[in-house]
Amino acid sequence: MSTTAKDASAPTLAGVRGYVFDVDGTLALADKNLSGYQPLPGARELLALLREREMPYVGFTNGSAKTPAQLSKALTDIGIEIDVQQMLTPVSVALDLFKRRGYKRVLVLGGEGVWKPLADAGFDVVRAPERADDADAVLIGWYPGFVLADLDAACRAVWAGAALYTVSKASYLASREGRTLGVSGALAAAVRSVTGKNAVVVGKPSAQALACASTRLGGVKPAHMAIVGDDISLENAMALRGGAFSVGVHTGLNNAADFDGLPIQSRPHLSLSGVDRLLEMLK
Repeated sequence: MSTTAKDASAPTLAGVRGYVFDVDGTLALADKNLSGYQPLPGARELLALLREREMPYVGFTNGSAKTPAQLSKALTDIGIEIDVQQMLTPVSVALDLFKRRGYKRVLVLGGEGVWKPLADAGFDVVRAPERADDADAVLIGWYPGFVLADLDAACRAVWAGAALYTVSKASYLASREGRTLGVSGALAAAVRSVTGKNAVVVGKPSAQALACASTRLGGVKPAHMAIVGDDISLENAMALRGGAFSVGVHTGLNNAADFDGLPIQSRPHLSLSGVDRLLEMLK
């Protein structure tokens, strides 16, 4: 375990009133197809302790292969209890954002985990490669079956004035087989190369993602929030930018040396081997 010295106004673990947990590489690891989850040491016990203490928590993945309901079930089936209201994906953030901006018609490049929550919420969803040149927005998510016609549909919608969003620009995510390619950022880059339009990220580490987590935690402000994750550029970046308590774990993409190699102001408040060490600290 390592800690980083912060100024006196920095958040502390003692001041935490709610937890945000990354999933892949933090609480569990899936296979490269993002199925077959296996819990990481301490994950089940840590969440059980938080429930016992009535401490709110959410799971927040940047993945969009599954809907929140599907992911909640997959995790609960292996003993990591996160109910559907506690389970966030970038599409959860997009729902809030699109409603606020008054969007009605959305072109989606993505599978069920991307289009279904939008359709269930009442949006007029068009699934690429079908065209929707009159779309208010284009949302890119997990879409390994991408073909050229999808790029054509997205670019035509953007040329016609649609706003462009992606769930993430992360190049990869953690799985049991090592790094798994992050599809959405690559597709967003392809659309940008044609249209010149840069996609807005709705997932971590965006300010919208942090606001969504705060709402799901019952209004817990970032200063009283702990964000736990394995990715320097996602969870750690979101925590530090938002004034939250950052806990970096070494069970996914980044290891202890990666966290320690950051400039001191960019390091997590705690750098731990895994959530099992956080469990020990909270007991």
